[in-house]
Amino acid sequence: MVQAAMQPWIEMECYQLGRGKRVAQMDSLDLGSQQVVVERQEVAVQKLGIAPPNFCTVSCCTPDPTSRFSELCAADADSIFFMPGNFEFDIYVPAGVQTAYVSFNQDEFLDGARALNPADWERAPSQLLSIQTTPQAAFKNVVNQFLKVTETFAALDEVVDTSVMQNALLQNILQIAVSSGANESRPSPIERSRAFHICRMARIFVEDSLAVDILPTIVDICTTVGVSERTLQYAFRTYVDMSPQAYLRMCRLNRVRETLLVSDPQNTTVTAIAMRFGFLHLSRFAFDYKRIFDELPSATLAS
Repeated sequence: MVQAAMQPWIEMECYQLGRGKRVAQMDSLDLGSQQVVVERQEVAVQKLGIAPPNFCTVSCCTPDPTSRFSELCAADADSIFFMPGNFEFDIYVPAGVQTAYVSFNQDEFLDGARALNPADWERAPSQLLSIQTTPQAAFKNVVNQFLKVTETFAALDEVVDTSVMQNALLQNILQIAVSSGANESRPSPIERSRAFHICRMARIFVEDSLAVDILPTIVDICTTVGVSERTLQYAFRTYVDMSPQAYLRMCRLNRVRETLLVSDPQNTTVTAIAMRFGFLHLSRFAFDYKRIFDELPSATLAS
């Protein structure tokens, strides 16, 4: 079946269960070890197969009481699914349902998951998981943004750095699927002292990484400092009254500005520098840059 053939990274059989010549529409982005896929089902199908070893997916679909992901119902708007490698799946997708999924190297995904939330991800799942998380809109937004990235850079005649995209995609999905949240209680003096030292170590690591053009992630910070994401979130709220994700983004924005100020506009572009520091969504980058520095990045480069 055409729908199965368009996803060669996973062997499956698709059985058409309804009437119609066009079974589905599919948009996809192949990043080698990662794939981003959105399928819009026009005719009901059943999908059968076994996930490859060391392969996992994170997915969601339009809530529908008749949708089924193996033994799990897909009717909850706040659920996403984690499917591990070697899992034998049996999926029913009715007409009108849209499914979005991202596939990863499972070892890489689980390393990140354990760094962020060791309590829940210490053991590698062997069965399908339904994860109660933020509304599916957050997941779908990430998927749609990455599907548009290559189009945006192609229109600007810029080369897309696949490794930067892979890392950004992994970190975005980890934050949605794995994040353990933050503790909002008032810190004691001892806790404030610990938070200061945690964040100081994190800041030094971030600065050292950016200085050699390495884009640090929350997973990297948790691993280096030796804390869970929950502890890191708590510490940064005490340290600078913002999340570690927001602080890391501010560090990268500041590094972009420093680079723009010393760059020759004849030899580089704002897009190239933005991507160098992990900003793939250019309109959001430009908006954030102007909001913080009160000028467009193109004006900084031209100054």
